[in-house]
Amino acid sequence: MTAKTPRRKIEVRESGVHGRGVYAVAPIAAGARVIEYTGERISWDEAVERHPHDPAQPNHTFYFHLDTGEVIDALHGGNDARWINHACEPNCEAEELESDDGELSIQFETIRTVRAGDELFIDYGLVIDESRDPSEYACACGSAQCRGTMAGLVEER
Repeated sequence: MTAKTPRRKIEVRESGVHGRGVYAVAPIAAGARVIEYTGERISWDEAVERHPHDPAQPNHTFYFHLDTGEVIDALHGGNDARWINHACEPNCEAEELESDDGELSIQFETIRTVRAGDELFIDYGLVIDESRDPSEYACACGSAQCRGTMAGLVEER
């Protein structure tokens, strides 16, 4: 008798890195599409008006920027993808894809094989302006390659 393949590749549960996290419930091959990042599409102006989602955690949002200038706000209409945490050595990446009708989406794909039980991570590479201190976005990934912040590039004004 062969083992049944789980219907879902992932599940959300408590994370040792931050709050909730997304975990593989079965092995996931490198290059596999795992989940789309969903939520309400809004303008940056609307995102700024909504910020912060939680005043107790002002640097934590469920926003994902699209090349169109829109923002996906996963607090509203989002799915499990919003719980994927940051790591400096991620096992997934976010890919912006265009559908046949021109709609952009964010898809999370594995960049290496993920074992059952492993937490899924992307490198947030947050772009912050020079007035912000990268230490405000402290990283807790624990990687030997940890840069200490979820920030990536520093944007000049």
